[in-house]
Amino acid sequence: MASEQEVLLTPAEVASLFRVDPKTVTRWAKAGKLTSIRTLGGHRRYKESEVKFLLTSISKPVTGNGGN
Repeated sequence: MASEQEVLLTPAEVASLFRVDPKTVTRWAKAGKLTSIRTLGGHRRYKESEVKFLLTSISKPVTGNGGN
């Protein structure tokens, strides 16, 4: 087992970060936008590092469009 454990987030925690409904997070996982890990009980969990990366990548301003 790895010495460093990856922090896993629940769908509700991810939804809170993105300000969306938890069902939206599940749809993102089904669409392949987020990688989900299943617990032994069948619940989805998401890697905090991947979620934070996605959050920062979509919050950066888009440049070079010129408004047209």
